[in-house]
Amino acid sequence: MSNRLAERNSEISSFYVMELLRRAKQLETQGKDVIHMEIGEPDFPTPPTIVDAGIKHLLTGEVKYTAAAGLPELRNKIAAFYQKRYGVTVNEQRIFVTPGASGAFLLAFGISLNPNEELLMADPCYPCNSNFATLFGGKTKTIAVDASSRYQLTARHIKEQWTSATKGALIASPSNPTGTLITPEELKQSINTVNTLGGCFYSDEIYHGLVYGTNATTALTFSDDVFVINSFSKYYGMTGWRIGWLIVPDEFIEAAEKLAQNIYIATSTQSQYAALAAFDKNTLVELENRRAEFAARRDFLYDNLLRLGFEISIKPEGAFYIYANCKKFTDDSYQFALDFLEAEAVAITPGKDFGSYEAHHMLRFAYTTSIAKMAIAMQRLDRFINRG
Repeated sequence: MSNRLAERNSEISSFYVMELLRRAKQLETQGKDVIHMEIGEPDFPTPPTIVDAGIKHLLTGEVKYTAAAGLPELRNKIAAFYQKRYGVTVNEQRIFVTPGASGAFLLAFGISLNPNEELLMADPCYPCNSNFATLFGGKTKTIAVDASSRYQLTARHIKEQWTSATKGALIASPSNPTGTLITPEELKQSINTVNTLGGCFYSDEIYHGLVYGTNATTALTFSDDVFVINSFSKYYGMTGWRIGWLIVPDEFIEAAEKLAQNIYIATSTQSQYAALAAFDKNTLVELENRRAEFAARRDFLYDNLLRLGFEISIKPEGAFYIYANCKKFTDDSYQFALDFLEAEAVAITPGKDFGSYEAHHMLRFAYTTSIAKMAIAMQRLDRFINRG
C-alpha cells in the first residue's frame, strides 16, 4: 500500500473532546437533554449591531476581495482601539486582519518559524497552538506550570529552557484552559528576556475583554517587537464569522503581506464590514453587559465545584473556563468525562486535551451556558460523584 499521507500528520494531535462532542450529539438525537460545558464558544448571539452591519454590506452586492491585510478602515479602528483601551500607539501597517485567531497564528508562525526551530509554551495550554507550529516544521517544548506561576510561563522558565534551537516563546493571557492572567511585571520581564535572547515573543490575547475584577495588559505596552494575536470571536461573539487580527513587528510587515496574499487572499469581506461595528458604543454596552453575566457564571460555577469537592488552585480572572482538579474522584479524568456524559448527559473537557502535566487529574468546565443550565449540570454532577 502506498503511503500518500504527509508525515507531518502523525505529529498533529487530535482533540479528545471531539469524541465527547460526537457522542453528545448522538445522545441529543436520542432525545437526551445534553448540557454543553465542553466547547469554548459563547452562547450569546452575535450583537445585532454587528449583524446589521454585515447584512448592510451584503445587500450592496459588492462582496469583493479586500486587500490581503484587511480593510483600511477596520485596521484603523483596531489601531484606535489599542490607543483608547491600552494607551498604546500601533502603526496600522503592522495590523493584519485574519480568518480568525487561527489564521493569525498561521500567519505569525509562517513568517517567523523555521523547520526544527523550537517554541516554548506552557503545559497546560491550548493544543492547536502547538499544532500550528508543527505544520511549519517547527517544534514545541511545553513547560509544566502550576499555581505558583499562575499557570503562566515566566522569565525564569524561558531562561532555563532556552537553547540554541529555541526561536521564541508563546504566552496566553487570559489562558485556555486555566483562565489565569500573567502579571504585568512578569509579562514585561518575559518579553525582555526573549528579546535579549534574540527570539520572537508571541502574545495570545484572544480572551482580552473577558476579564473580571482586573485588567488584562497587552504585550504592546512593553514592546513593539512582539507578535500579538487577537480575535473577534470571544469577547465580540463572532465565532462563526471567522475573523481576528495579528500585529507584527515592523520587520515582518512585508513578509506578512506576501504570505497572507498566498494562503488566504483576504479575510471574509462581509465579516470585516460587520466587525466595523464591533467598536461602536452601543455594541460595547451590550458586550459589557455580557461580560458581567460571564463573571456571575464564573462565581456560580466556582462556588459549586468547590462545594462538590473539586480543587481549584486559582480562581480564574478571565476567559470562560475553570480548570478543576478531580483527583478526589478519579485518576482518569478522560474516562470520568466519558462516564459523566453517558450517565448524566453533561459534556466537559478532559485535561489530556491541554497537555500532559497532571492532565489525568484535570477537567475543564466552560461556563458558556446559562446559570440555570449550569445549576442542573451541578445537580447531575453531584448525583454522579455520589452514586452508590
